[in-house]
Amino acid sequence: MVKKIIYPVVAILGIVAVSGAAWWYQSKPTGPKEIVAGAGGAPAGAPARAASGPAVPRAAGVEVAKVETMSLRDDAQAVGTLRSRQSVMLRPEIAGRIKELGFTDGARVRKGQMLVQLDDALQRADLRQALAQVSIAKANLKRNEELVAQNFVAKRVLDESAASLQVAEAQLGLSCARLSRMVLLAPFDGTLGIRNINLGDFVKDGADLVNLEDTSSMYVDFRLPERFQGKIKLQQQVELLLDAVPGRKFKARIEALDPLLDVNGRSVGVRAVLPNNMGEAATPPGAGGGGRPAAAPAGAASAPKARPARPAAARPNAAPESGPVSRAASPYEALGCPPDAITPSARPATPAAAAGRAAPAGGPAPLRPGMFARVTAVFSVNEAALVVPEEAIVPQGGRQFVFKVVEPGALPPAVAASAPALAPDTKFVSQRQEVKLGARRAGKVEVTDGLSEGQTVVVAGQQRLQRDGTGLRVVELGRPPQAGAPGAGASAPGPSASPPAAAASR
Repeated sequence: MVKKIIYPVVAILGIVAVSGAAWWYQSKPTGPKEIVAGAGGAPAGAPARAASGPAVPRAAGVEVAKVETMSLRDDAQAVGTLRSRQSVMLRPEIAGRIKELGFTDGARVRKGQMLVQLDDALQRADLRQALAQVSIAKANLKRNEELVAQNFVAKRVLDESAASLQVAEAQLGLSCARLSRMVLLAPFDGTLGIRNINLGDFVKDGADLVNLEDTSSMYVDFRLPERFQGKIKLQQQVELLLDAVPGRKFKARIEALDPLLDVNGRSVGVRAVLPNNMGEAATPPGAGGGGRPAAAPAGAASAPKARPARPAAARPNAAPESGPVSRAASPYEALGCPPDAITPSARPATPAAAAGRAAPAGGPAPLRPGMFARVTAVFSVNEAALVVPEEAIVPQGGRQFVFKVVEPGALPPAVAASAPALAPDTKFVSQRQEVKLGARRAGKVEVTDGLSEGQTVVVAGQQRLQRDGTGLRVVELGRPPQAGAPGAGASAPGPSASPPAAAASR
């Protein structure tokens, strides 16, 4: 029993003794140790520093680029839709049965040409009745004038006859107006669409018959954000790219601005006009050659070639080539309707107005209403704009800054006094410069104030430049450090340094 107790006690005492010895060994005081200083007074094993003066911070590694000049356009992009310069859906004013069609689908017509004739038998009968009443009223008036001259009747009878004639003439004008509404004439030169009617159809008033489009020139309607309303001017140039006509570029001119802004999108409506032609070859992005137009793709549409003129009879649906619209062709004047009794919209063209008016061109127009357009509104073009990469801009407190790469001697005295220490071989340092910006295009931003051509700015590593006068070490991505360029300083772009200029061009 005693042995069983002694063994654990001895083991515990042994453990306590070993623990105490280990604690004493680790916590015992050490004697003085000699510190051997290396070169410049630094401890042995520590990195060597300058023999005298404070420690020099390591130069900041940055990427740089030069301030360049390029042709820069201030423009805005939008999407739009092509529309006809004039477009109308022909609809009858009164109901009736179609008696005659003066066109075929897709025909090109001239102003004043008869398109649809409704059955006008009742209107013609009313017109003949009105003509007879006018004749009777005139005869009565003439007879009463003779009787008044012979003092056989009172002058009151003559006045009543004159009033009866005026009533009969008004009835004649009403009958002529009703008759004129039984025919639909082309209101302008253009191309007809596909008709929705046939001979013998009974149409109600306001029913759609056929659309007429004037595509001699086209409108393009688009919208721009309200911030551009101060830049948009009448007659400004607009460039269009159409998905339906690849490889071609079209130019238009702004013709009208909507005075009312869209409250939903806060945008202003713009309408530009362009000729209906094949435009010009579009220059693909990045194409060289000093901005010369590139050749259109093999599948792109090409400008129409001149075709020999064909007789009107050889072209289906072609309007007569020349000659006035005959007034004798009007059934209303043949029945005795005076010209001023016919409504202006239905009155046939006079010989003077129709003479010399050429028929619409026979060739098909390349542009059609409803086409989708990518619009670029050009506000101004600066042929020598100063630009820097967008990465060089550092916004601070609502202002824009860049870090210029300058020689230490170019720093202002006040800045140089507070600049950090530099290594003896440092050639270039940083200097913060406030700038004013203009247009932005393809990774470049225009600098309107604060820089000049040929200066060099930092495009990467600005977070290391906390103070003006910081030493710079130019780094080229994908290349080892330049030989002979120590960590404290390396060559940067300047009047006599060329390697960083190559880095900027990359």
